[in-house]
Amino acid sequence: MPFSTLLLAGQGSAMISLFSGLYLAVFLPVILLIYGIMPKNGKKYVLLVAGYVFFWLISGGLILYLLFSTLSMHYFGLWLDRVQERMKAAVSAENDRENRKAVRAEYAVKQKRIVLFAVFLHIGALLLLKYSGFFVQNLDRLLTVFHSSIQIVPPVYLLPIGISFFTLQALSYILDVYHGVIRADENLPRLALFLGFFPAIIEGPICRYSQTADKLWNAGPIRYENLTFGLQRILYGMMKKMLAADRLNAFVKQVFASYSEYDGGMIAMAAVGYTIQLYMDFSGSMDAVIGTAQIFGIKMPENFQRPFFSATISEFWKRWHISLGAWLKDYIFYPVSTSATMKRLTKFGRKHFGNHYGPLLAGSVALFCVWILNGLWHGPAWHYIFFGMYHFTWILCGNLLEPLVFRINGALGINPNHFLYRGMQMFRTAVLVVIGELFFRAETLRGGLQMFKVMITQFSVPTMEKLERLKVGIDRWDFMVVGIVLLIVLAISILNERGVSFRQILAERNVMVRWAVLDAVILSIVIFGAYGSGYAPVDPMYAKF
Repeated sequence: MPFSTLLLAGQGSAMISLFSGLYLAVFLPVILLIYGIMPKNGKKYVLLVAGYVFFWLISGGLILYLLFSTLSMHYFGLWLDRVQERMKAAVSAENDRENRKAVRAEYAVKQKRIVLFAVFLHIGALLLLKYSGFFVQNLDRLLTVFHSSIQIVPPVYLLPIGISFFTLQALSYILDVYHGVIRADENLPRLALFLGFFPAIIEGPICRYSQTADKLWNAGPIRYENLTFGLQRILYGMMKKMLAADRLNAFVKQVFASYSEYDGGMIAMAAVGYTIQLYMDFSGSMDAVIGTAQIFGIKMPENFQRPFFSATISEFWKRWHISLGAWLKDYIFYPVSTSATMKRLTKFGRKHFGNHYGPLLAGSVALFCVWILNGLWHGPAWHYIFFGMYHFTWILCGNLLEPLVFRINGALGINPNHFLYRGMQMFRTAVLVVIGELFFRAETLRGGLQMFKVMITQFSVPTMEKLERLKVGIDRWDFMVVGIVLLIVLAISILNERGVSFRQILAERNVMVRWAVLDAVILSIVIFGAYGSGYAPVDPMYAKF
C-alpha cells in the first residue's frame, strides 16, 4: 500500500495485525523514534496521539465511537465524583446517626442513577449496533412461523474494530469510580490514553484503570532491557501466529466451510486444528501487545497462563482470556451472587442443602449470567450462545460433583496431585475444550450440531495420504512446521509453569548464544512463515469480537 494511501482515514486495514509489515516496519518504528527523541513530559502525548492515529487509520470516521466513549465516561466520572464529595460534606454536617444514614441512602440513589445511565448508554449503543440485527432476524423468523405477512429487515451498522474491548474497559472505569475503588480522573488526556493505547485497542487485554493508566501517563525512556525483552516477546508471538495459526487457517477454513464433504475424523482434526489456531493467534497477538508495551516500560496484565495445563473447565477459563474472565467475575458474577435476593437464596440453600450445595444455588444463577453474556459477547449468533451454555453446564457439573469426586478419590486412595491423574484430567479438559471450539467456529448452531454428529458416528482415523488426496490446504510439511512450533511453545510453557523464565535464561547467556537463538527465530519466520503465494493474510481472530 503506497504511503500516500495509508494516510487516508480508514485505509490502514493492513495494519490491523500487529505482525503486518506496515505495522512492524513503518508505524511502530516511527512511533519509537518520535517517542525516543521526545522529552519526558512529551512522551505520554506521543502515545496518546499514536493511539488515535492508529485507530483512525484502521477505522476512519468510526473513531467517533472511541471519542464518544472517552468523553462520556470522563463526564460521568466527574459527575459521580462531585456527588460523592457532596455526600461526604452532607454526612459530616449531620450529628444524628439516623440522619447520616438517610443522607447516604439519598446520595446512593443519585450515584446509582448516574452509573445506570452511563452503563445503559454504552451497553445500549452496543446492543443497537452489534446485536439489533440478530434480534430482528430472529423476530422475523418467529413471525414467519406464525404465518405473519409482516417482514422485518435487519438493520446493518458499521462497527469499529475493538468496540467490545474498549466498551468493557470504559465500563470498568466508571464502575470502579462508583464503587470507590478509584477516584474519577479530571485529566481527560490521561483517561483517553488509558482507553486508546494503540497495541491493546484491537484485542485487549481488557485493563483496569488502576493497572495501566498512571503507568502509561508516566512512561519513561526506552531502556535496553525493556527494548530487548519487548522485541523478544513480539518475535515469540509472531512465530506462534505466522508459523502455526496462519498455516492452519486454510485447512480449518476448508473443512468448516464444506463439512458435509468430510467424515468424522477430518472434522475432529479440523476442530483440534482450530483450537490450536485460535490459541496461537490470540496468545501470539497478546505477546505482541505485551511486548510492545514492555518496550515503553509498561507492564500489561497477562491474558493467558498455559490454559491447556488445566485440570478442569473452570480452571481453563481462569487461564484463558484472563482479562475478560476477570471482568465478568468482578462486574457480573459478584454483584449478582451478593445481591439481596441471592443472599436470601443462599441462606435458604444452606439451611436445606448444607454448606456446599446451599451457596451453589446463588452461585449457579450468577454463573449462568456470566456465561450467557460470555457467549453473546463473542457475537450475535446462536452458536455463540450455545458455546456459553456448553461451558456453563460443564462448570456447574464440576461444582455439583466435587464432593462426590473427593469422596471417591479418598475411598480408592487416589492422589489427585499425582502426575498421571493430573494428566488424565488435562486430557479430558482438552477434549471438552476442543468440542466447545467446534461449536464456536461453526458457521451456525445447526452446522455445529451436524459436525458433532458426524464426528461421533462416522469417525475414521485421518491419514496424511488422505489429507493430500483431498487437497484441504495443508500437507506433511505444514504439519511438520506446526508440530515443531507446538513443541517449542510446550517446552517454554512447561518452564513458565514451573516459575522459570526462558527469556531470563536467554538473557544470562553470552551474546553469541542470544543472537543465535534470535536469528533462528527470525529466519524460521522468514523461511517458513505463512505468507506470500498460497496464503491469504489472516486478521487477528479475536478482533472481530
